Amino acid sequence: MAAVRDGLPEGRYGRTADERADRKLKIVGAVLGTALLGLVGWFGVHYVTKTDVSGELVRSKSMSDTTVQAVLEVRKEKNATAVCTLRSLAGDGSETGRKDVRFDRRETHFTELVTLRTTQWAAATKLEGCTVVSNG
Repeated sequence: MAAVRDGLPEGRYGRTADERADRKLKIVGAVLGTALLGLVGWFGVHYVTKTDVSGELVRSKSMSDTTVQAVLEVRKEKNATAVCTLRSLAGDGSETGRKDVRFDRRETHFTELVTLRTTQWAAATKLEGCTVVSNG
């Protein structure tokens, strides 16, 4: 009797269409993945190097029903003028106070105590962000 074969002999007839399509998909996926990784890296470097000022709310404390004290840590260029926006929030999340604080100091890194007036007891204080303003 003759032996029964399950399939074609390997390597005898070349690659199938499915194998060629799989290889093309792998190449396209690798190229697109590399491009995406490069784009994310470029945006990350651009964001870090273009940030002219950064601020951090170190701590805050409600002193009374109408006053909050906050300690801000600011990093900026030496001759830049920075403006940081603080918000105080009530227990239900509503805004009880807002203040834009201007920093003209000729230092690159400093800590500042800021007093914020509120309309009621503030449960939390939040730093919205800091920006550089023109000196003109």
